Parts: sequence; C-alpha cells; structure tokens
Amino acid sequence: MSIAILPMSAEYNWNPATVGLVQSSFFWGYLLTQIAGGIWADKVGGKTVLGFGVIWWSIATILTPVAAKAGLPFLLVSRAFMGIGEGVAMPAMNNILSKWVPVSERSRSLALVYSGMYLGSVTGLAFSPFLIHQFGWPSVFYSYGSLGTVWFAAWLSKAHSSPLDDPQLRPAEKKLIFANSFSKEPVKTIPWGLILSKAPVWALIVSHFCHNWGTFILLTWMPTYYNQVLKFNLTESGLFCVLPWLTMAFSSNLGGWIADTLVSKGLSVTTVRKIMQSIGFLGPAFFLTQLSHIDSPAMAVLCMACSQGTDAFSQSGLYSNHQDIAPRYSGVLLGLSNTAGVLAGVFGTAATGYILQHGSWDDVFKVSVGLYLVGTVVWNLFSTGEKILD
Repeated sequence: MSIAILPMSAEYNWNPATVGLVQSSFFWGYLLTQIAGGIWADKVGGKTVLGFGVIWWSIATILTPVAAKAGLPFLLVSRAFMGIGEGVAMPAMNNILSKWVPVSERSRSLALVYSGMYLGSVTGLAFSPFLIHQFGWPSVFYSYGSLGTVWFAAWLSKAHSSPLDDPQLRPAEKKLIFANSFSKEPVKTIPWGLILSKAPVWALIVSHFCHNWGTFILLTWMPTYYNQVLKFNLTESGLFCVLPWLTMAFSSNLGGWIADTLVSKGLSVTTVRKIMQSIGFLGPAFFLTQLSHIDSPAMAVLCMACSQGTDAFSQSGLYSNHQDIAPRYSGVLLGLSNTAGVLAGVFGTAATGYILQHGSWDDVFKVSVGLYLVGTVVWNLFSTGEKILD
C-alpha cells in the first residue's frame, strides 16, 4: 500500500490527511486482534491461528481494488479487515516459537522468522513499481493476495503447533526441546491481574509503543518522503525503500547471533536484552537526527538504512523478552505489548499526515527521536530477562 498509495492518491485526488487515514486504517483492525490472537494461540495452538490469519488477510488484500473503486469508506473497511487477519500473526508466531525453541537459540530463531517479514517488504517494494507500470496499481493487490493461499496449503500439511503434535520429530530432538523449559499443559485461564502487576510487563508495553512509533512511520511514509523530499520517481522510491529492509533482515540475524553468543558465554539474559534494545533505540535516534543536516539523496537513503538496521537489534531485545519472562503466556503478552505498539502505528501514521500539513519532515523525526529516548530510559530501568510468570 505504501507504494500503491502514490498512483491511487493521484487517481482519487486525496490530500495528505486522507492518505494518512488510508495508511492508518489497516491498524484499526490490526489493533483489535492482538490480544485476542494471543489468547487464542495460547489456548488452541499457533498453527490454526496463523493459518486463519493468512487466509483472512489474503482475501482482504485481493478485495482492496474493488473496495477502492466503490469509495473511500469501503477502502477503509477493507484495510481494517486486512489488519484483523495480520493482527493474530505475531502472537501466533511467538506462541509456536516458545514451544519449539530452547532458550539458547531464542534470539536467533526470532530474528530468522522476523527477517521473513523484512524480506517480504523488500520483495513487495521492489516488484510493486514494476507491476504498477505494467498492469496498473490493482495488480499489486491481486498478485500478493493470491500468494497467501499458496502458502496456506504448505502450512496445513507441514506445520505443527508444538513438538508433541509432530509425528516426524526425532526422539533426540524432542528430548532437547523438552529439557529446556517447555510447558505441556495448554493455557486455560490467563492471570490478568498478576500479569499487569509486574513492572517488566509495563516496561515491555511502553518500550513497544516507543519503538513502533518510529518504525511504523518509516514503514508507511518512507516512499512518500523519497518522492516529495528527495524527488525520486515511483520506481526509484520503491527500490530505495528496499535498502532499509534488506539492512534489517541482515542486522536482525546478526543481532540474534550476538545475543545468543553472549548468553551462552554466561552473560545474564537481562543484561543481553538491555544491551540489544538500547542499540535498537539509540541507533535509530542518532541516524534520524542526522537527516536534517543532509543534502544528498544518497546520504539520506544511507541514514534511513542505518536507522532501520540498528532498529532491528530490537528483535533480540524487547521482541525476545516475552518468551523470557512468561513462556506460557508469550502469545498473550506479545498481543498486549503489540497493542501498544499498534496504537503508536495508528497515532504516528495519522499524526505524520497532520504534521506534514502544518510543519515539516524535521518535526516528524523529532517526535520519533524523543520517543526512542523515553523508551531507552524505561527499558533500562524496569526490564528483566528472568522468568517472572510460571
């Protein structure tokens, strides 16, 4: 959508505020299913939940051009519907990983899975301009939407929510997984009072908000920034947007490897999570402050790439922390903190449209930097890598 919005806004004569509304409507739905997706995954298993999510959002993607032609309210609803499907994905993935992966491999496994999201963004941003030029903007939604149905067939036959469900798993591998803190009983009730009484849980929630404000603005507004400020055309905007995501795919895996190595060398999980997340906050804050002093488009793209690259160290910080502090409730906990993260996406994406009508890109970046600094302080004061909920 962040690429297709350029020809769409030209065709339908949308102003920046309307573009902001269309971009943020996805998050309305995404917000609704975070906690519900976490509860559902913790109770019935991640396989069912993730499969449902992918089919749901694939259908919503295919229907997007039809909705846009029907009118703006229909488009907003179809984008919110897409968000409802995507909202269950991360809680479901977290639930599956918490059952399958030993602590010593946690950061790497999470980084590897999440780098799939980054590489998906890379592929989408790289191919969208080509599809738009050849077949018009609706082709983007039709082609990407239909890919989900192909994935679903493979997922149904190959995936398992837990090692207990997998008939092909070797006994030695099963033994290794079960030896490393695996809770066999499905979750029946969720101790909300206990969860919400813990300071590290609130550190996760606040940090997730601060982190996602900056990330979502770059995700949704970057092609517009390249187009308006750096004067790139549609194809260039798409191709240059790829660089930060490629950097993230690489650096999240690098961060995962560093974090797991530090843990295996005997450094406490708490210290490792604090180091990784501090890089994930202070790196982007530093590079975004440099953007206002830069004249050349090449340096601006490099700054964006470095900002997103250091941001990806968060995969080994706050994103790995749900499984550290509450492995049994990791799906619910991710749903909880990601709800705060999505609120940042809703407000940040819409606020950016408003700020750009009344101010400049410098003002947009200043808000992000301020929140990164708040996140750094909260995370270092209150987070932990130890298990606080059984």
